[in-house]
Amino acid sequence: MTLLHILLVALIQGITEFLPVSSSGHLILLPALTGMADQGQFIDVAVHVGTLGAVIFYFWQDVQLALRGTPAALAGRWEEPGARLSLGLMIATVPIILVGAVLHFTGLSDVLRSMKVIAWTMLGFGIVLYWADRNGDQVKKAEDWTLRDAAIMGLWQVIALIPGTSRSGITITGARLLGYGREDSARLAMLMSIPTIAASGILLWADATASADADMIRNGLLAAGLSFLSALAALALMMRFLRSISFTPYVIYRVVLGLVLLAMAYG
Repeated sequence: MTLLHILLVALIQGITEFLPVSSSGHLILLPALTGMADQGQFIDVAVHVGTLGAVIFYFWQDVQLALRGTPAALAGRWEEPGARLSLGLMIATVPIILVGAVLHFTGLSDVLRSMKVIAWTMLGFGIVLYWADRNGDQVKKAEDWTLRDAAIMGLWQVIALIPGTSRSGITITGARLLGYGREDSARLAMLMSIPTIAASGILLWADATASADADMIRNGLLAAGLSFLSALAALALMMRFLRSISFTPYVIYRVVLGLVLLAMAYG
């Protein structure tokens, strides 16, 4: 891979992973629109590790709270600090792990990697996000997260297995419909991404590293570092902007991109 290719993949993954615009959709579109070769599974895993590091770093206090509460959650002591958050994250992650594993091992995940699919999901779920953001109440805080809400958001998250949907976008949509404020919806969606990205990385790691050589490892380390920095910057900016603006700018981007891709796919 050239340095430019690594830079593009890392920046696209880092910037779009936590914005509600679909990182997987953009990564699939990169070779389709530029003629570049597919970056391969090893680089995919590397940039996901970078973004995982960014969200853990940014929400480190919440991560610590959940980790400290995990033993209590497993022991059924759900009223202890961090236990409900830890259990909520576990519950929210189970559906996407189960469905994701089925899609991966049956090969159905590859069938969905097309420009037409990405175009329709980019457009359709962008409109759904707009509707949810405009009509959802803003009465709940992230600290109010219940196990029922975690399960519902976990089911919403499963839809993100369709390229172009956006994992953060669809979980934010679910949170807004449940009545969480914009910043709190994003915070919960980002925390849900931690076990999800980790599980995805573990699933793909063995296959990705089997054929890795020294050059690929160096490229992977560079890609991981660049995606960490870009993801951290994008995450910080989004969380700051949500204090004063809605998700509408992201919706506009999704709709415009979706329409352009539809024109290309059916033109």
